[in-house]
Amino acid sequence: MAVVETINLRKVYMLGKVPVEALRGVNLKVEEGEFLSVLGPSGSGKSTLLNLIGALDKPTDGKVFVDGVDVSTLNENELASLRRKIGFVFQFFNLIPRFTALENVEMPMAIAGVGKEERRKRAAELLETVGLADRMNHKPTELSGGEQQRVAIARALTNNPRFLLMDEPTGNIDSKNAYEIIQLVKRLNREKGVTIIMVTHDQRLASEANRTVHMLDGLIVNETVNNA
Repeated sequence: MAVVETINLRKVYMLGKVPVEALRGVNLKVEEGEFLSVLGPSGSGKSTLLNLIGALDKPTDGKVFVDGVDVSTLNENELASLRRKIGFVFQFFNLIPRFTALENVEMPMAIAGVGKEERRKRAAELLETVGLADRMNHKPTELSGGEQQRVAIARALTNNPRFLLMDEPTGNIDSKNAYEIIQLVKRLNREKGVTIIMVTHDQRLASEANRTVHMLDGLIVNETVNNA
């Protein structure tokens, strides 16, 4: 069974009185353990697709299945539970400035009611996994862009998500750090078996995934199997 499947997915936004089709019938399957990149220019619909897969928005038509469950059948409490099974990583790191790296990674576990000692131990382990064992007591302003994104990735992994959704995860960092982040993502996929769906407009980064789907004007127009 696919971890994620979309069937004839459509999303229409109203721009004033003018309907704008962001997605025009997207069919996609993502298997467990896969590293998939979604490549396309700005306005192609790739971030809209990510938001619908993550249950952050509702489709105009079509279906999203996560672990075989039709997301449209879930109530608000069930949707909240589903979102806890998904790790989100965004272009802008969304870290809390007054918290240390360790405290930022702890936050989702605190919200989930995990005890302080247990969540601190897991947060430290995750920061070590992403190469920040010696930076965990630093606040975001004391970290580079690449380090902040590593903290965001560690935070996304706290609740053992079924998959990671990454929206332009290297879009706000320099090319050296971008390369290091992608290598980290590949290692998490290869060694930890983390399923990853990454949106990007960068062909070079997209090719680091196992498979790339190419989007244009709200449709998947092509698919590439990479030698990543």
